[in-house]
Amino acid sequence: MFLFGFFPILCGSIPGLVPKQLRFCRNYVEIMPSVAEGVKIGIQECQHQFRGRRWNCTTVNDSLAIFGPVLDKATRESAFVHAIASAGVAFAVTRSCAEGSATICGCDTRHKGSPGEGWKWGGCSEDVEFGSMVSREFADARENRPDARSAMNRHNNEAGRTSIIELMHLKCKCHGLSGSCEVKTCWWSQPDFRVIGDYLKDKYDSASEMVVEKHRESRGWVETLRPKYNFFKAPTEKDLVYYENSPNFCEPNPETGSFGTRDRICNVTSHGIDGCDLLCCGRGHNTRTEKRKEKCHCIFHWCCYVRCQECIRVYDVHTCK
Repeated sequence: MFLFGFFPILCGSIPGLVPKQLRFCRNYVEIMPSVAEGVKIGIQECQHQFRGRRWNCTTVNDSLAIFGPVLDKATRESAFVHAIASAGVAFAVTRSCAEGSATICGCDTRHKGSPGEGWKWGGCSEDVEFGSMVSREFADARENRPDARSAMNRHNNEAGRTSIIELMHLKCKCHGLSGSCEVKTCWWSQPDFRVIGDYLKDKYDSASEMVVEKHRESRGWVETLRPKYNFFKAPTEKDLVYYENSPNFCEPNPETGSFGTRDRICNVTSHGIDGCDLLCCGRGHNTRTEKRKEKCHCIFHWCCYVRCQECIRVYDVHTCK
């Protein structure tokens, strides 16, 4: 009785949930920790992928909008955040179910295709369809308006989830005496989340620019999206879409959520976006020396440990003016 009374309090204490998300939380409270973990790994992956960019996926601690005003615009950055967060939720829920952390889900028993020659189905195939359903029900709950932004967010959310399905692969294990492979069992597995992040970052770089069209339906005016340029290939469900240009993120701007690039570490040898020329927006950079303690002159001793000395090395650190 105590637990049933506790669940609504737990869900009600999460700030920013819309009513549909609140109902979902109460119905699926067992997997809500995985949903939270999925959002977390999505943010971490975003920060990894954009670590050398002018916008580096900075989060804001004192706001329900954890990325600040950056996501208010329908930009490439918004497209990527929605995709990686939705993928993160689907990934974490799917993995949690396969690990037996929840009683309402488990392994996928609907094996796709017949076994190949020399192997049979076994192990625990990860049920990405269930994970995607949870992500769809939770992440898309906010996107029920008949406007262009909801259409964009729904599309990019689904692109994030589709990336996992695209990247699922077979894992196999050999069984037999002395490591022989008399019997081989295989199961479907998700890739490392880094692989999903790399895939979606490529989709960010090739995202399709759209335009907003309004047309009247029985329920009123509805906004839809169409490709801005007819001579480019139309985006598929795997691609990211946006319809507003990004700010340059060079200078701090509270309205756009830009923190600027002052004091950011840059790569003086790079000609890419992480290089001091581009990352610092032409303002130049400062150089300072930094001493770091590191292990060195390591020797392996039989048996079995490694003994190292501690060395102090001096590095040049370059930061944007």
